[in-house]
Amino acid sequence: SALLTAIAGVAIVFLVSMGFDRAQNQQNMRNQAIQQEISRLQRQIRRIAELEETRARLLSRKAIIEDLQASRSLTVEMLDQLAKTVPMGITLNAMSQQGMNLRLSGTAQSNARVSAYLQSLTDNELFLNPDLTYVRAASEPENIQEPYDFSVGVTLRTPASEAEEAGFDDIDEGGSQ
Repeated sequence: SALLTAIAGVAIVFLVSMGFDRAQNQQNMRNQAIQQEISRLQRQIRRIAELEETRARLLSRKAIIEDLQASRSLTVEMLDQLAKTVPMGITLNAMSQQGMNLRLSGTAQSNARVSAYLQSLTDNELFLNPDLTYVRAASEPENIQEPYDFSVGVTLRTPASEAEEAGFDDIDEGGSQ
């Protein structure tokens, strides 16, 4: 009977040990499956991050292209409007641009002509904040008809995007709200 009890005890320990081994093997297989899934998800996360970087670069390029297209049409419009705003008795001799700031220099018949030119720039929608830098009698006028030199600074209106011009400038990305 003691031998039977010992054999039964060994059998029970053996069966319990086998059960634990099987449970441990199953848990190891589940852990391995989870690790494989984690690896797959990490690859997907890296791919998503790469796609987001690509998307950001493409959006940046798109914005640059849109700005270039807008500035191209702005240059044509600026030159057209400059020609329309210059009154008789004013000659523009130089123009320089830094960003949206424009510096205009020239000669005038009188201070009143320069004043009329400033008013013409003020009335034009393309030019903002005309600022007279100076008007003075030229020391050696090239043209006796225009004895005054002047310089004016203006800011160009920022071109509106097509969406802003259409009245859709405040729409967020995504669905309806």
